[in-house]
Amino acid sequence: MEDKNYQSFEDLLVWQEGIKLCLEVYSSMRDCRDFGLKDQIQRSSVSVPSNVTEGFERQTDKKFVQYLFIAKGSCGELRTQLYLTTELGYLEKQKGTALIQRARKLSSMLQNLIKVRRH
Repeated sequence: MEDKNYQSFEDLLVWQEGIKLCLEVYSSMRDCRDFGLKDQIQRSSVSVPSNVTEGFERQTDKKFVQYLFIAKGSCGELRTQLYLTTELGYLEKQKGTALIQRARKLSSMLQNLIKVRRH
């Protein structure tokens, strides 16, 4: 990981956006009484920036990319759960759609970083 653009994982835009999305998910699910789904959606949202961090801290491109793929998978899992919470009425349609779009954008950002780090 000889890239001088990042001094720490906090410098990574994907990590920053992952944290913002996670905080928004927690806030949006605050009043949800389906505790199983609430727990699962919160866990998947936490997993995205956490895996970016873990991969970065391993300090090799190979491990970083591996964990970026895991983060991307968690982002897809989060989108599925957002669809469910929206359809079940736990989130207002507009809020659910906005969160899904943010998760989709974050997934794309992760894919772009994976491409860059693989070469």
